[in-house]
Amino acid sequence: VEVQALVSPQNFGTAQRTVSGVERSRVQILSALLDRRLGLSLCGQDIFVSVAGGLKAAEPAGDLGLVAAVISSYIDKPLPKDAVFFGEVGLAGEVRGVSRAEDRVREALKLGFRRAVLPQRQAKELKGSKIIKEAELVGVGDLDGLMDALRG
Repeated sequence: VEVQALVSPQNFGTAQRTVSGVERSRVQILSALLDRRLGLSLCGQDIFVSVAGGLKAAEPAGDLGLVAAVISSYIDKPLPKDAVFFGEVGLAGEVRGVSRAEDRVREALKLGFRRAVLPQRQAKELKGSKIIKEAELVGVGDLDGLMDALRG
């Protein structure tokens, strides 16, 4: 699924969290994490998140993509078009492993993606896979690691 985000300074009152296709509470939690763990000042920003195509994304593996989309909008730097992001983000800012990581990367390759940003442990496990050798695997252990990957 494609997750889109727009972060914009709020015009009046309390900042909004407007969502389509994801749970509002998940966006609120992840926004608070970005504020607390990375120092992004999101409390005064309206955040709009949408899953393209009207799909619903309830799986925690989508956390990393959602966070990457919000960061991308906040710093006004587009995400690489050839990259896919997956991983669960915990309350301490750690990126947790998800089920079927190899299948996810394989499917992303079939769809034309060449780079996968995924939990660090799983990236290490997959780097030896013959099937996955044409993909660039970027492992991240926490939100700081994600920021480094987005800068580089």
